[in-house]
Amino acid sequence: MIIKYFEVNKVIKNNINLFLFYGKNEGLQNETIENNFIKKFDGIINKYEETEFINNFEIIINEIITKSLFDNKKIIIVSRTTDKIIKYIEEVLKRDLEDIKVILKSGTLEKKSKLRIHLEKNDKAYVVPFYEDNLKSLSNIVVDFLNKNKIKISTESVNLLISRASGNRDNLKTELEKILNYSKSKKIIDFETVKKLTNLSENIDVSELADNFLKKNKKNISKILNENNFSDEDCVLILRTILSKSKRLMGIIERLEISKNIDQVISLTRPPIFWKDKENVKIQANKWSLNDLKNKIFQISEIETLIKTNSKNSLNLLSDFIVNN
Repeated sequence: MIIKYFEVNKVIKNNINLFLFYGKNEGLQNETIENNFIKKFDGIINKYEETEFINNFEIIINEIITKSLFDNKKIIIVSRTTDKIIKYIEEVLKRDLEDIKVILKSGTLEKKSKLRIHLEKNDKAYVVPFYEDNLKSLSNIVVDFLNKNKIKISTESVNLLISRASGNRDNLKTELEKILNYSKSKKIIDFETVKKLTNLSENIDVSELADNFLKKNKKNISKILNENNFSDEDCVLILRTILSKSKRLMGIIERLEISKNIDQVISLTRPPIFWKDKENVKIQANKWSLNDLKNKIFQISEIETLIKTNSKNSLNLLSDFIVNN
């Protein structure tokens, strides 16, 4: 059966527990899953790539069949699904899915897609298309974000952010995260600063530098620093991004001391960690003790203060800190 994405919250309590989400708008797919399935969910969340799901299907289907008093509620999310998964989904549909939601995520599926055709005609599944964002929907995201965080930028800056997004709300949220990190010390941000912050993505992904810092990969850190000419604003933004990711990692390490199951901890982390970042987080969690990371977070605040008071030496201060961590 075909439904629209805003109808998911109305049908989620129905007896149909298999969903196919497809389309270019992966950001809206992720939001729909987070808001309707994961938020306030207190069961087990298992995430797989299609290949991983198929290769481990016997184990997964046994977990579906076998329920216990402690983990009977589950959400299974399978990403990058194609026609290859059809026969395995048929097996799943034969089982009792009373306490289990299965979500299949796909990119663009043509009308002739066997997976799409098969599930559109199946009365045990919902099929939900996700189309690209338009200017209005992207503009609403920016306005809501600015109001929520009490940040002021010009209409020209808003339009620039939207153009940087290229029709993708995930791209837009990446740019908004840069604005948020920078706004910690300044709530009114002029156009030139917004332009510099968003232009940074053309030189280097700030997230990549922060991830390599937390993976303690000095070789990659040095390469990134040598290949880019960072401004004072860039240095502050980089530190803020490292700080944000460090605090998230600290929470993960704290929960790991109780659960010992890294996949489960990552699945329950909010905001959600998507599949492409999962391996990075696993590596980072193995590199740090809780006390060392807490000390590093304290040092980040000290370095930021030094950079603000020694702007001419900001890049050297940043480089010394992140290379010698």
